[in-house]
Amino acid sequence: MPERSPLPATDSAFEADTVLKSDVFSRVTLGRLGDETVVERDVRPTPLWSKPLAYYLFWRERRALERLSDLDYVPRLVGTGQRRLYRSWLSGVPLHIAEPHGETAFFREAKRCLYALHRRGVVHNDLAKQQNWLRLSDGRPALIDFQLASVHPRRGKLYRVLAYEDLRHLLKHKKRYCSDALTARERRILATKSLPTRLWMATGKRVYNSVTRGLFSWSDGEGGHDRLKDYGAKVEERLQAHPAVRRSAVASYPYPRHGAGLYAFVETDAAVEPAELQAWCREELAGPGTPDLVQIVEALPVDASGKPRRDLLTLIARNLLDDLEAADKEPVQAEAARRIAAERLNLSDRTFSAGAA
Repeated sequence: MPERSPLPATDSAFEADTVLKSDVFSRVTLGRLGDETVVERDVRPTPLWSKPLAYYLFWRERRALERLSDLDYVPRLVGTGQRRLYRSWLSGVPLHIAEPHGETAFFREAKRCLYALHRRGVVHNDLAKQQNWLRLSDGRPALIDFQLASVHPRRGKLYRVLAYEDLRHLLKHKKRYCSDALTARERRILATKSLPTRLWMATGKRVYNSVTRGLFSWSDGEGGHDRLKDYGAKVEERLQAHPAVRRSAVASYPYPRHGAGLYAFVETDAAVEPAELQAWCREELAGPGTPDLVQIVEALPVDASGKPRRDLLTLIARNLLDDLEAADKEPVQAEAARRIAAERLNLSDRTFSAGAA
């Protein structure tokens, strides 16, 4: 793979801050390259047996980002090396955390963005994952993670099928959050999977899930989201059954090397130690359902209905404090989030500052 560098920057100039994700295909880290905040995708830590596929995915993402360099709602390619790729950082939260219920303008703009992507001959191919859609700090949509993206010089049959599926997956998210805003045409698209997709769902997807989740210990939920999906609600229910707990909220965060942890934020009515709450969860939910980190807080930030602000808590759990400042303009909730962030337990940023890789 030839060496490329759109900017005169070297791999050694990157200053790591916080691990965003780590799996058998790459480690993704937030940090600084010169004066710019960037995201590094590094394929060096991957196991030997997964390196061929890791390099292939690396190449696909680089090629797609090069084609989309004029769009401001996808990451800008800052620099590449043989084993590392640097892209600009987009400040926002994933769709499943933002939960844009009723935000029809968001989905109208998201469709416009997707059409612009397709006009440049790029198909994302991974938009079923809500993690790949962001709501930026200014409310606009953005797209990330182009490892599976394909570039099509001509708009042939394959391109049309893949572009159709990109749109159908966006409409699935719109149905989840703004079902009343779906047009008659959009409902028809949702109800009509392409033939290759129907064949894939009936045959290939089972093999894919078996290989990725079994052999690779990897899934479409990127590990952390799967563990949160499987145990998050159960952990919250178990914690709130403890006599000292008033309210709780659980988020996930990536381990520096591989996998993800559960981070529980807990309001209490009486004194209790985090270790006691971890043991309380372990009694019923065993190891995977035991939160790795338990932070006792004075008050959780909440929305207008009184539900915990999971978008803010996820940013704290993942150490994305710059995004936290931009994510909420309501003084009371912003102050509650700042107090929690000041006492946060995931200190991967300090680990990197101390020189640990």
